[in-house]
Amino acid sequence: MTHDPARQSPEGPDFSFESLSRRPDVEAENLQAHDAADRLLLDTAAERLRGNGTGVVVIGDAYGALTLGAAALHGVRGIRVHQDPYSGELALRRNADAAGLAGTYRSLPLDAELLSGARTVLLRLPRSLDALEEIAALIAASADPAVTVYAGGRLKHMTTAMNAVLARWFGSVNAGLARQKSRVLTVSAPLPADRRPANRFPLAQQHDVGLQAPLELRAHGAAFAGASLDIGTRFLLPHLAGARQAQTAVDLGCGTGAIAAYLALTRPALRVIATDQSAAAVASATATMAANRVADRVEVRRDDALSGMPDRSAELIVLNPPFHIGASVHAGIALKLFADAGRVLAPGGELWTVWNSHLTYKSALNRLVGPTREVARNPKFTVTVSTSR
Repeated sequence: MTHDPARQSPEGPDFSFESLSRRPDVEAENLQAHDAADRLLLDTAAERLRGNGTGVVVIGDAYGALTLGAAALHGVRGIRVHQDPYSGELALRRNADAAGLAGTYRSLPLDAELLSGARTVLLRLPRSLDALEEIAALIAASADPAVTVYAGGRLKHMTTAMNAVLARWFGSVNAGLARQKSRVLTVSAPLPADRRPANRFPLAQQHDVGLQAPLELRAHGAAFAGASLDIGTRFLLPHLAGARQAQTAVDLGCGTGAIAAYLALTRPALRVIATDQSAAAVASATATMAANRVADRVEVRRDDALSGMPDRSAELIVLNPPFHIGASVHAGIALKLFADAGRVLAPGGELWTVWNSHLTYKSALNRLVGPTREVARNPKFTVTVSTSR
């Protein structure tokens, strides 16, 4: 069964996929707030959605297409939603307000409360198999035994390894027909506890970074690079000895918290703020601080860039910027982070950045932050320091 993309819901408001916005995330002609996989998921699950009352959970909804589509096209209410990026939560809130659907859902962490008693789960397949494993384990352990999971994505990002991961927790995994370069896996029959693998998360790994003791990283499934140490971060860390003295430092886009923990370990008097928009990153960084015994000096926050920090309030910011937005390679997210760092840095404050050398970010840093000089360079990475005007 298919549905018109714009149709009136039983409650009255008009809903259109085309009206969805990505804001506050980066907007561009090649970056959309919905895709064919969202529509295929809603169409495939249509019968279950209409008959499930309040037992519907949505995981991985980018900007609200799945949540608001289920509410507007199928009359579902009481939807429980988990989105890893905070910008996704903010976009869903904005889009729900615009569509008159603000009271149809609530956002929750990725935990047992999210899945408790769930009978229908709409899942946008993550690209990370670790992320998929953590989600599958949670559904199998917490959802209703009669749950059906509709796991969809774009064909170019789907692999048979995803089927294998799901099959470790569920007795039935069936692939549907492809449509518009998208596909949905229909998953059911959670395996009993004694037949499921042990929970591996958060992952743990130790790294020699020249300190008296190894740096310990913890990582939940959706955290970038897992518990390994990103090679760009590894190149950056020893150069931070040359960063200005400060009372407070910010690890912007902290990931699993390697930079924040390193700063806290090498500068015992320093207070560190570690911030990331990823819920998995924040949970991972929190566990990393505890593992390195610096939780009392590092505050971990979930935020959209530095939106929670006032202008001219930071002396030192350290950043290893991402070069992708979801599955799309796009420089916009790095430029957004540079601009926010420029806003938050006090005059004379420093932004230390490591980036892939081929990206040539120096001119953007000069413009958005202040005079920028190269500190170190190897065939892959460049470390720069930008001083706020």
